[in-house]
Amino acid sequence: MKVSEIVKILDGEVICGEEFLDREVLKACGSDMMSDVLAFVKEQAVLLTGLVNPQVVRTAEMMDMQCIVFVRGKMPDKEMIELAEDRDIVLIATKLEMFASCGRLYMNGLRGGSEN
Repeated sequence: MKVSEIVKILDGEVICGEEFLDREVLKACGSDMMSDVLAFVKEQAVLLTGLVNPQVVRTAEMMDMQCIVFVRGKMPDKEMIELAEDRDIVLIATKLEMFASCGRLYMNGLRGGSEN
């Protein structure tokens, strides 16, 4: 699934990384606990989270994630946006809750790390 499709499915707002919307995402991970994200299979993935701090971007970078979606209307601050821009990570915000966001992506064919 392309990042641009994720934006549409989640009624999202692209915060940064518009030039990378054609990237392909193979898996999704939804968590507010970065330790759980670190246990996630390393693949081209999107991270859905309500946690808004620079550690989220650093964790996504370590896991080679293409995109971060902030749920529940959360918005990253300037420092996080700059960090993501420096690392070529797309940031998206959606007003949807985590459960609804993950459900919409799942219904449209995106799966988690342990699913085939």
